[in-house]
Amino acid sequence: MRYFLGLVLIGLAYLVFWPVPVEPLAYAPPEPPGFTGDFASNDALDKLDLIRLPGEEVGPEDIAVLPDGAVYTTSLSGTLYRIDGAQPIEVDQLGGRPLGLRAGPDGALYISDSFRGLMRWTGPGALETLVSEIDGDPVIYANNLDVARDGTVYFSNSSDRFDPETMGGTKPTSVLTIWEQSPTVYVARYAPETDTEKIADGFVYTNGIALSPNEDFLLIAETGRARVHKLWLTGPKAGTQEVLLDNLPGYPDNIKAQGDGTYWMAFASPHVPAEKLMPYPFLRKVIWRLGPMVRPAPIHRGMLVQFDDEGTILRTLQNPDGQIGITTSGQVVDDQFYVMTLDSPWFGRMPVAQMP
Repeated sequence: MRYFLGLVLIGLAYLVFWPVPVEPLAYAPPEPPGFTGDFASNDALDKLDLIRLPGEEVGPEDIAVLPDGAVYTTSLSGTLYRIDGAQPIEVDQLGGRPLGLRAGPDGALYISDSFRGLMRWTGPGALETLVSEIDGDPVIYANNLDVARDGTVYFSNSSDRFDPETMGGTKPTSVLTIWEQSPTVYVARYAPETDTEKIADGFVYTNGIALSPNEDFLLIAETGRARVHKLWLTGPKAGTQEVLLDNLPGYPDNIKAQGDGTYWMAFASPHVPAEKLMPYPFLRKVIWRLGPMVRPAPIHRGMLVQFDDEGTILRTLQNPDGQIGITTSGQVVDDQFYVMTLDSPWFGRMPVAQMP
């Protein structure tokens, strides 16, 4: 009996006192809207053709179209592929873990690398680091970006506490960051030959960003609070920020401007049941001590929405059975619609004419 009681006390001590990296903050999220109204469930993404990456590659997170019309993505291993043909073609080995991709006005490919910071690629073997630190602090989780016509790059940093290179990758690090709810991360601006600066902070896991067609504001997906902000860059509201979309039905990921005043945004997951524990920091620490099997995790349920710069939802495309995996990005390129994924071995593609 004493032996049993001793084990119980040891177990309780572990659950209460064992050190863990997460320091949760109390947060009372609103009741999620569910898949109703503008977000009503549908199976529109079931029409996608799933295009596999070669070999054992996975994780085509984002997409970029260079000025010559070539369409590129990257993989978890850091391989760069051209994907506008029938099958992906390997172009270069970049290393790291590339996430956000955008073409610049100089014809280069700009990359948010979650291990290394902001990068620029100009051809096979020609990869350079543009930003790896800001004010002496390392950029440890660069996530998404957009590039202005003058070459200024805006990029998000999803965590300033947890480094995905040492925490097992971007997915477990994103779960840890959102579970903690520390509003400490930021969006920064890089301009050639000037200092890189933070232009907005106080977010819980920044993710997708996109410039408006006139480049007068920047949209910012705050994954950890399921909302999208509008940050004004020019005009009488310059420097101010407002919430454009709030209490979304899931965790927003990349935002892609389509050039016509509309945007496609992917959702990495619907809300998870563990959100009910957000008001209770102590219990969230206990859950983390119990290990990966009981920690919150993304739910596979593909979803993208198209919206305008006033926040009006125009279209919702879904894959409720989750066959696609974790959806991260969507973009129309010529007559094709591309849907990208976090850790699946494929991306999706369908003719625009087949989109509802």
